[in-house]
Amino acid sequence: MNETIQALTIAGFDSGGGAGLQADLKTFQERQVFGTSVLTALPIQNTQGVKKVYDLPIQAIQEQLEVIAEDFTISAVKTGMLFTEEITHLVADFLTHSAFGPLVVDPVMIAKSGHALLKDSAVKALITEIIPQSFVITPNIPEAEVISQMNIGTKEEMVLAAKKIQLLGAKNVVVKGGHHLDGDNSSDVILLESGAIEWVSSKRINTKNTHGTGCTFSACIAAELAKGMDVLTAVTTAKHFIQAAIEDGIQVGHGNGPTNHWAYRKVEQSERI
Repeated sequence: MNETIQALTIAGFDSGGGAGLQADLKTFQERQVFGTSVLTALPIQNTQGVKKVYDLPIQAIQEQLEVIAEDFTISAVKTGMLFTEEITHLVADFLTHSAFGPLVVDPVMIAKSGHALLKDSAVKALITEIIPQSFVITPNIPEAEVISQMNIGTKEEMVLAAKKIQLLGAKNVVVKGGHHLDGDNSSDVILLESGAIEWVSSKRINTKNTHGTGCTFSACIAAELAKGMDVLTAVTTAKHFIQAAIEDGIQVGHGNGPTNHWAYRKVEQSERI
């Protein structure tokens, strides 16, 4: 029997189950990849927002990384909420010496409720230590503005920001256009390592239930890369996956609800009929 494909998420917790580590593991499962995890921080949150964030001891994060490395064959890894400068340093150093396959970086900075998920002191470490190791990075527009140190208001500026981020060391950059409210579509730009530029677009859905979209999108990319897909295929699949998850929504909680992680399974099943 061939060894099952395995991926790793290094991320924060979501008590409500719609984002963070929980969303990543659900997405890995849906893409038929076995998910492993390292918890970095413990936010107390539900669909109405983040109530508080508890730090996890650095030693506990180190030991989680070590037990994964000694026992599992990781074919791709993604990072989500790193929270502090110390955690970012630790993860960056560990990834430098680990054979975990391509790294997908979701540069999580702010929760939809407005709560900071990356401290200001950690931003520099993310830019100088994590991004240079990234195979794919997936910032939304506010995150891309922080990383590229420029304002983004047009598609041309999305491309320019992607190029600036690539100069920081990221091989492939996906700047997500969901925060642009112009038009009926949500368009993401993909700047490939070769310098080629591609766009993927989907119909904009009028819903408040988009909690965890960034986590889910990047986790799907990691899962597809773990299976050996090329970057463009991985990103395109992730775009379809998250579009289905938003479009075929579920009602959970009383705030900004999560997306439907099993929706794309139904799309693929219908395509096979």
